[in-house]
Amino acid sequence: MAHGDNSKEKVVFVGDSRVRRGSGFITPPDYSAYPGKSEAFIPNFLLKEWMVGVVVLVGIMVLTISEPAPLGFPATATATVIPIPDWYFLFLYQYLKLPYASGSYIVLGTLGVTGVAFGALLLAPFLDTGRERRFYRRPIASSLMFLSLAAIIYLTNTAWTEYKHEMAATGQIPEDIQREEKAAENKAKGLPTSSAVKTNTVAIVDKDDPAMGLFKQATCISCHATDLKGGAGPSLRGVGDVYDKEGILSIIKEGYGDMPKMYDVAINAGLSDQDVDDLAGWLAKQKSEQ
Repeated sequence: MAHGDNSKEKVVFVGDSRVRRGSGFITPPDYSAYPGKSEAFIPNFLLKEWMVGVVVLVGIMVLTISEPAPLGFPATATATVIPIPDWYFLFLYQYLKLPYASGSYIVLGTLGVTGVAFGALLLAPFLDTGRERRFYRRPIASSLMFLSLAAIIYLTNTAWTEYKHEMAATGQIPEDIQREEKAAENKAKGLPTSSAVKTNTVAIVDKDDPAMGLFKQATCISCHATDLKGGAGPSLRGVGDVYDKEGILSIIKEGYGDMPKMYDVAINAGLSDQDVDDLAGWLAKQKSEQ
């Protein structure tokens, strides 16, 4: 360092090695620098999860609409049936048949073992607090997961195998096999292979008849709808299969069940006796087969 006012004296600057040399503007780290915090949970992450859920839900709805669920055969009280739950409960069904989960050990099997399993599942986030996300770096959690998966697969397969053996021993044919055989038989005959019940839609007879306008003018649509499919009242499609013209006129004038007398209402709406007669005649033509 320089001392005094001598400008020719050599000046030596001593630097401090503890102070790091700057490298210009330092870009602050973004969310990608923090594992598990790559984006805001609300709404970014949650919105993407919802979108995936909506796509899956739409796919399930399309499958449901395109292929109706098969209906079982009519129940028979005298039939010999081997009860079995749906496939996703087969492992529990088989588990409850094990010696230590049934009989004298039913309490242990239903409350003890399952309580420990679900308790461990609830405590897992508190017991496994490591930041490692790769499953092969988490041996305990991964081992428990694979062990549980293997147990479910084994119990499910065992339950289904024993069920088939019981069916074969009693000479019964599983219902799914019966449905497949019935579907193959219908396919060979050119018939629908689905066992879902399809309702026959009865069409409106003579839509262009002026009585259709009388039907609306008489306020019949308030209970039976414009398309005659019913709403607050029953459907009138095919009503001619049940009542003739005289029967329908009697119902209009005297009422039936919860239906009040509608003759005065029709007259007040501007219909004449001839219009009411024409309306009853048109309704009598509403038959399922024309």
